[in-house]
Amino acid sequence: MRPFTILPALLLLTTPAMSQHGAEDYVPVTDPLVREKLEAWQDLKLGLFMHWGPYSQWGVVESWSLCNEDWCDRRHGRFESYAHYKEDYRELRRTFDPVDFDPDRWVEAARGAGMKYLVFTTKHHDGFCMFDSRLTDYKVTSKECPFHVHPRADVTGELFEAFRGAGFLVGAYFSKPDWDCPDYWWPYRATPDRHVNYDPARHPERWERYQAFTRGQIEELMTRYGRVDMLWLDGAWVRPIENMPEEFRDWALKEEWNQDVDMASIAAMARRHQPGLIVVDRWVSGEFENYLTPEQRVPEEAIHVPWESCITMAPGWSYNEHHEYKPVRALVHMLVEVVSKGGNLLLNIGPSPKGDWAPDAYARLEGLGAWMRVNGEAIYATRAIEPYADGRLRLTRGKDGAVHAIYLGEEGEETPPAEIRLSSIRPAAGASVSLLGHEAELAWEPEGEGFSVAVPEAFRQGPPCRHAWTLRISACR
Repeated sequence: MRPFTILPALLLLTTPAMSQHGAEDYVPVTDPLVREKLEAWQDLKLGLFMHWGPYSQWGVVESWSLCNEDWCDRRHGRFESYAHYKEDYRELRRTFDPVDFDPDRWVEAARGAGMKYLVFTTKHHDGFCMFDSRLTDYKVTSKECPFHVHPRADVTGELFEAFRGAGFLVGAYFSKPDWDCPDYWWPYRATPDRHVNYDPARHPERWERYQAFTRGQIEELMTRYGRVDMLWLDGAWVRPIENMPEEFRDWALKEEWNQDVDMASIAAMARRHQPGLIVVDRWVSGEFENYLTPEQRVPEEAIHVPWESCITMAPGWSYNEHHEYKPVRALVHMLVEVVSKGGNLLLNIGPSPKGDWAPDAYARLEGLGAWMRVNGEAIYATRAIEPYADGRLRLTRGKDGAVHAIYLGEEGEETPPAEIRLSSIRPAAGASVSLLGHEAELAWEPEGEGFSVAVPEAFRQGPPCRHAWTLRISACR
């Protein structure tokens, strides 16, 4: 097994050919209610992501084995033909019965880990709805799905209610492409790739039906599931052709087909029902991408607009019983790295087909929570401060002006060093310096443009946490 360093390799993109634009494309939010919600969201720093659906029974990547692109692998079902495979995949709805589903247990574990918001896959690209949509029968509450008789069969509703009741913000992941809908993948035509398989300009009535279907399902989520804080839209290739980067066109779809679902209308409708709603039309630059979403990676530099890294705790987004979960130290360091660069971390766990998490997922959350209980001040409600990093230290600034220097322990380092040095910042006159989890104020010495501080031996012998330790400077010059 390859050992983890401070920041594990995080470049396993689900859609490998898709580039991700940067802050230069960001359009600032003008709606005061959305700005207020976005500011509150930026304070939360750590969220829970969950990819879940019938595909968890096979332990395969969510939805993508249905896509007829070369990189998409198929290891289950019948192999004689794509048609047989697609039929077998769709039949998974008849055996999906997550009888161990208990959202309250997930709330307890997520809250214990210090998580503050939830984003859940209400519908992925395969079109299977984990909510009680009235616009399709391909859903968890269908009579064809054995789980429909369970009192918590409307999974999205149960999750939103449980997490919202615990003070979490809740977000609805929703796929703009729907590979089960006959108005996106028209059965009359082959499905060569992830895109719509007909030209919307030549068949406007079919595309208009798809627009209405998409808008209708989003309206169901906005009107029947209580307060929703984020609408997290995936499937960036579904976008107006004038906003389609060249690399998207050259990569999969040669024809210039306009897949415009009318985001202006969708966003207006959604915010009419949910004032202040954050809309994340991810990887589609413009007014409906209220924050950026780098996937399976932490940016190399700080980003000065709202952003969130969505990263898996295990190797993949969906459940696989053989997955090995990232160590607690890697998760702590990853969170610190993200926050020091001004972002949030949306950490994904894939539930099992029975409706629970792997024991390793719970263990990782317990370890993360133990660290957060000591160091939360250096994470929540902070913002980036230059130079962001100083050797093994990562910097954050609290709203009270305090600066936190978080020392990332090396592999096997279970206690902080005897002395911590910073070369780039220095306490202001009269400022206090302390270690989180240690009440006493520490003496410090100026060194060049920075300073050094001795770590008390008592702290080193009995540190209040593992993996990383935080120096708090009440004010810097």
